[in-house]
Amino acid sequence: MALYYGWKSFSEEEDRPEKPRRFGVTEMRSPNYSLMSHNALQDILESMGQFVDGLKFSGGSHSLMPEAFIKEITNLAHKHDVYVSTGDWSEHLLRKGPTAFKEYVEECKRLGFDTIELNAGLLKVPEEALLRFVRLIKSGGLKAKPQFAVKFDKSEIPVAGDRAFGAYVAPVPQSSEIVEDVDLLIRRAERCLEAGADMIMIDADDVCKYADKLRTDIIAKIIGRLGLEKTMFETSNSKTSEWFIRRYGPRVNLFVDHSQVMNLECLRGLVSAKTTPLLGSLRIS
Repeated sequence: MALYYGWKSFSEEEDRPEKPRRFGVTEMRSPNYSLMSHNALQDILESMGQFVDGLKFSGGSHSLMPEAFIKEITNLAHKHDVYVSTGDWSEHLLRKGPTAFKEYVEECKRLGFDTIELNAGLLKVPEEALLRFVRLIKSGGLKAKPQFAVKFDKSEIPVAGDRAFGAYVAPVPQSSEIVEDVDLLIRRAERCLEAGADMIMIDADDVCKYADKLRTDIIAKIIGRLGLEKTMFETSNSKTSEWFIRRYGPRVNLFVDHSQVMNLECLRGLVSAKTTPLLGSLRIS
């Protein structure tokens, strides 16, 4: 069966199944970085809703909004079969005590959120605590999406004898030295997936923030170990999105600004059809 989006067509069995999709997911940034009214978001979803899988409240912006407005946004998104993610915010709850996170999960569910994102770098909790948060989110009936960066505080890096799966690592004082460790990122992401996490978000910093400085080696290793379906990458511009689609095909999951949604969907279709690119060619080694 083929799905037709105007002049483009996809094979449902191949690159572009109907929503809800397990791969080729497009998550849209809103409304923190681009403050938009209910009407503006409605216009976007009515014109491009079939191409949008998720809507992310970035930077904890939902914490500053009236509950009634949040419910309007989540209801509008659900009307277009779009899931709603909290974005970064849960890390600010830790200082409120151990029950605060559970209450946060319950509040998110009541407001209509579908996914809770956990920024592991900002949470700065032991690995086992992060896994407990994942299980708590899942037990609350929501999806869990941990976010990882490729750089860690040196004190978080296990010594050679402690790198085995599930090994206990004794707490050590935090240091000011930041080091790159993609293997640690992958190991922690794998454990989160085993604990029930639905997808892993990869922080754009030091990996894919700039099109001319893409860490293709890191991206390839992450996808090779975790798989396309379980990873999502943030792309800050259309050139970076094009590189991902050209290198990994329409099935790659991307988090983009709302202004990039249409170009991204055209890229998915054009690459799937093996035709001339919509955007100018991008050469990145």
